[in-house]
This record gives sequence, structure tokens and C-alpha cells, in this order.
Amino acid sequence: MRFIDAEQVKALLDYPGLLDALEAAHRGPVPLTDRSGLEHELGPGEPVQLFLNLPAWLPGEAFGIKMVTVMPGNEAAHGLPTVQAVYQLFDGRTGAPTLTLDGTMLTLRKTAADSGLGTRLLARQDARRLVVAGAGALGPHVVAAHLAARPSIEQVLVWNRTPEKAEKVAAAFAARGIDCRATQDLEAAVRDADIVSCATSSMTPLVRGAWLRPGTHLDLIGSYTREMREADDEAVARSRLFVDSRWFTVGVSGDIDQPIAAGVITEDDIQADLFELCRGDRQGRRSDDEITLFKNGGGGHLDLFSARYLATRLG
Repeated sequence: MRFIDAEQVKALLDYPGLLDALEAAHRGPVPLTDRSGLEHELGPGEPVQLFLNLPAWLPGEAFGIKMVTVMPGNEAAHGLPTVQAVYQLFDGRTGAPTLTLDGTMLTLRKTAADSGLGTRLLARQDARRLVVAGAGALGPHVVAAHLAARPSIEQVLVWNRTPEKAEKVAAAFAARGIDCRATQDLEAAVRDADIVSCATSSMTPLVRGAWLRPGTHLDLIGSYTREMREADDEAVARSRLFVDSRWFTVGVSGDIDQPIAAGVITEDDIQADLFELCRGDRQGRRSDDEITLFKNGGGGHLDLFSARYLATRLG
């Protein structure tokens, strides 16, 4: 059994290849999947600490499990990532463990590629301006995945509550010749954007529906609990809604559940998930004027798809 460290995971899960692999996997068999865990509340209105287990199984082919800790105070208190994980891949025929992966990097690459695939399927073909809200550990990966998904992107703006973090992410991409800048005016950036991606732990909406111009694609990655929120009711009401899966969005994410509870939308307003989009069973974007919203909920099936792609690259 081999251990694949973070740098190897990053190198092997290249975004162009990973996007193709995830799209192909969503056209194949639907895996068995689940999510369980424990949580600890730090206090009223505060993000919770989580210990999650995310298994997935393609019978006869492969199965695996990711064990994840989500500790919102880690960076400030310990200088460590909020999300840390380990992943174990097993042989689908014998049950033998085959690969152990750095699950933290796997999570970053998989999560960003999940949103990248949503953008590939739903954003306008001529999208030129990308805005990323959130410059934590995931932020640079989100930028890279969207650039791979939409090579038409000419400009990237990065916003973060702590401006210095946005400036650091922007500078890294600018050094590679990409027109990437930090901004402190999220409203102005969103009003001029073709794609808006949020990767935060916000408990209150950051993006307002009134800011979205026709044709915008809105990608929501945070809001992994019912209490969290990245877009307001108007943004949800103005958009055609899509999810990566219903398993880990409906009943899980505040960006879906809060508007349902308020009567703004119903579950039936979700047009399709990635399985339906990749197979061509449901239509994605219908015009250059409509606003699309993609909720990234993650899940063990995406980790399994990504780990299997990595295994093929090992030879």
C-alpha cells in the first residue's frame, strides 16, 4: 500500500484532466455514498467544529472513505488549515487497501474541480471576468479550476474580508502572467462579473441578487451547514438552480434550505445535478441572459472519482 503526500496529490490531480475525469465519472454508474459525523458548537452564531466520515462505493470497482476535520479557528490559533483529512482507497473486488492519500489536498483539488465542472457545464462560453470571494486555503484552487474550465476568462478579481489574503492570492497568479487583482469592493466586482465563485465560511449572505447582471453564473462552495449562507434570497430566486448532488445539498446547505424554509423556492426548483447534466438528461444554460446558480455540496463520491483518477495517473 502506497502513501501519496500532498505535493504528489496536487501534481497528479491536474485540473484539465480532473475536470474530464469527473465529467466522465458522472456519466457512469451512480455510487453508493453516505455522510456521517460529529459536531461541536463553539457558541451562538459561530461555525461548528466537525469530524466527518464520507464513504463511497462502486461495487466491483472501488470504494474509499475520507475522514475529515473542520476546525474554523485553526488558522488564527494554530496556523493550520481549517479542513484537514486523510483518504483511504480500497480495491473494489477484494477489499484490500491500495492507496492512502493526503486528504487535505485531495479535498482542495476535488472541491475546486467540482465547481469547475459546474462552470464548464453552466457558465456562458464567452465568460471573461471571474470574481472569487474567499482567499483561504481553497481560494487559489478555485481560481485555477475556473481558469481550466473556462479558458475564455481574461480577468480575475479576488475579494476577502482580510484584504491582505486577497492580495497574496492575486499576486501569485499575477506573477504567472494572469490578470488577477485584489479588490475590496465586492459589490462592484460582482456587478461586472460573468462568473462569481464564493468559497467562504460566511454565516450571512455575501452576494446580493440585485448585484447579478443577466448571464452571470454564481458558484457557491461554502455553506456546508444549514446555518451558513453565501447568497441572499433574491439571488436564489433570480437564478436557475443546479447542484452537484441532491444528497449533500438539500437538507444540508443553508443556501438551499433557508430559501426553501422561507418559501422562496421548493426542492422542485432544482433543475438538475451533475449526473443529469453530464449525461445530457437535463438541460443546463438555456440562454446568454439567464442567471445560473450552482451549489457545490461535495461528497464522498467526488473523492472516490478523484482518487480513482489519481490512481490511473500512477500507472
